[in-house]
Amino acid sequence: MKTYDVIILGAGASGLMCAKTATQRGKSVLILDHSLQIGQKIKISGGGRCNFTNLGATWENYLSQNPKFCISALSQYTPHDFLALVQKHEVPYVEKAKGQLFCQNTSKDLIKILELETQKAALQLNADIQKVEKEKDFFKVETDQGIFQGAALVVATGGMSFPKLGATSIGYQIAKQFGHKNIEPYPALDPFILSEKDLFKGLSGIAMRASISCGKKTFTDDLLLTHKGLSGPVVLQISSYWGKGQEITIDFLPNIDLYEVLKTHKKQSSKKKVSQILSDVFSRQFTHYIVQKFGLEKPIVETKDADLKKIADQVHGWKIIPLKTQGYDTAEVTRGGVSTAEISSQTMESKKVSGLFFVGEVLDVTGDLGGYNLQWAWSSGHVAGLNI
Repeated sequence: MKTYDVIILGAGASGLMCAKTATQRGKSVLILDHSLQIGQKIKISGGGRCNFTNLGATWENYLSQNPKFCISALSQYTPHDFLALVQKHEVPYVEKAKGQLFCQNTSKDLIKILELETQKAALQLNADIQKVEKEKDFFKVETDQGIFQGAALVVATGGMSFPKLGATSIGYQIAKQFGHKNIEPYPALDPFILSEKDLFKGLSGIAMRASISCGKKTFTDDLLLTHKGLSGPVVLQISSYWGKGQEITIDFLPNIDLYEVLKTHKKQSSKKKVSQILSDVFSRQFTHYIVQKFGLEKPIVETKDADLKKIADQVHGWKIIPLKTQGYDTAEVTRGGVSTAEISSQTMESKKVSGLFFVGEVLDVTGDLGGYNLQWAWSSGHVAGLNI
């Protein structure tokens, strides 16, 4: 049974970053993963081009029962630090809206960086973890590929999103075994499924810019109407802040006062129908859907102000209670996870068990859409690697 300074469970973003930092400090590292390849989620993220960070990342972009937990790690390893690594390897990248950085070619370029940076670490893939325990000063990990021992153990097993890639709840089980609490996990950054009565029938594939609110949180971005319900970036964003039974409010025309637009046309004694005016700001199909819903096909000069107000209020405040999100098969990340209450924000080490670390998505830290979750993986992994 070979002994290492550290055993890292998980060959994803946070685990590989931890291995990179620890090996550079001269630590002997073993990475264990049940997959056949490293970086499985990195490979598919960003449509295969990997949104690897966001230059504007701050603690306010993260959801947690302790929202400020991530401040220390994000300051110790910033988006610019990871960008410097990408530039060092001369991997071409592009910046999209809101500071989102993507690989210009493919996410495989990023995986290649991580392979090169973790060459000094031992890697055991296709290893099914069967048992984890601590005996005196060492952690013992039993797998179907052998038994391994480490002075430190890093749990970088991720959440439950994308079970087809092998995602499991093992990280939460290990946390519980060592006396840690888990915040109940939920699918996050995930499309909504709507009830039959709320579906936008006949509009599947229609996209537009919209604002969606849930509670005190509001996001504005692209919305996609689907045959199951709602998708698109704005829906993924708000889904992280939604709970079953909660109402969401959609503004299909943010930054434009539709009632004022309609009243202006009426004051001008326009002979246009309401549908013609709406078609100036909406697609033909969506316009038809609204007009059919309210039965308003008259010229606007013959339409009561109260009816115009009713249309405007609906367009700006369309209220729906989603049935659910689509689930872990499509959720980009998992909300909840290992409670940060008993984890050091400076080191990622357990306050209950010496030498035990938790990093990345397995923790109760969930980023918004746009590169924030991968930045959390880099930052938390680096910090653990510094303190092993």
